[in-house]
Amino acid sequence: MTEHVNTGFERGTDGPRVILAGVDGSESSLRAAAYAAGLARRQNALLALVYVQPVMPPGASLGAPVAGATGEIAEGLVAGIREAAERLKGVYDVRWEFHTFHGDPYAGLVGAAEELTADAVVVGASEQAGHRFAGSVAIRLVRAGRWPVTVVP
Repeated sequence: MTEHVNTGFERGTDGPRVILAGVDGSESSLRAAAYAAGLARRQNALLALVYVQPVMPPGASLGAPVAGATGEIAEGLVAGIREAAERLKGVYDVRWEFHTFHGDPYAGLVGAAEELTADAVVVGASEQAGHRFAGSVAIRLVRAGRWPVTVVP
């Protein structure tokens, strides 16, 4: 007879419990959030929408109110997401939370996925041309190999 030993949290054993979607207001990130919402609905998982607020070193903004601007982006994202959730209430009910993390996008998403014990990560494809050569956040997440990563065009 084999004895079952509970080892604690194990990602994705009975389907995903938490699906993390990175959002930054870009068209591809909003498509990723919509795709992740569909996955979360079908899997009865929690949708964790994550905005990574950039942290600028002192003096880098040359006096521009960068923190306020990125805070406004986060507030705008939350307002838009709440509005969409209300429009779809009763048709597509999805449990969701919005989180803001600080740092560069890759480190912020990794930290969020670890803290929220995400089973899967969904991000939009980079819209910046240079990322094909230097590596996008999506490629870095895939290379990390910690979670299934879906990249939405």
